[in-house]
Amino acid sequence: MLTLYWLLVALMVVGVIGAVVPGIPGTSLILVAIAIWGVVQGSFGSIAVPLIVTVVVLALSVGIDLLATFWGAKRAGASKWGQIGAVVGLLLGIFGLLPALPFGGPLLGILLGPLLGAIIGEYIYQRNLKRALKAGVGIVVGSLVGNLIQGLLAIVAVGFFLYATLPQVMG
Repeated sequence: MLTLYWLLVALMVVGVIGAVVPGIPGTSLILVAIAIWGVVQGSFGSIAVPLIVTVVVLALSVGIDLLATFWGAKRAGASKWGQIGAVVGLLLGIFGLLPALPFGGPLLGILLGPLLGAIIGEYIYQRNLKRALKAGVGIVVGSLVGNLIQGLLAIVAVGFFLYATLPQVMG
């Protein structure tokens, strides 16, 4: 049982990393690990608080991701074209469809896709390369700030789980 517990904690650590690094499952992975522990224990009573905290963190993560990207775009003066370009670039990057990236796979595409998409979208709209570059960087910076906040929230969720369950497991 102790081995399973630490394997689930390791899975949660991957979830914390995923909250920061695009392309890796984040808080949802933490939620799954907590639910598995509840099923194995036969009771959700001991994990009720960590489970609720993780669900709240998951909901906040989605909102933070959207707000941080929006904030970055607005601070950099991006239009809807830049935002749409960032989303299209992200999707193309995820599926490895960026022709300029024959190496690095989806992770590199996830990192560069939104930047390139935002720059291209903004350039199509404004025909000003300097403004397009500024908008692209703003969207990416906003997204990175959002990822860091999501990582901190994921650490809080794992902390609640460890606080609630570690004394029982080690006792």
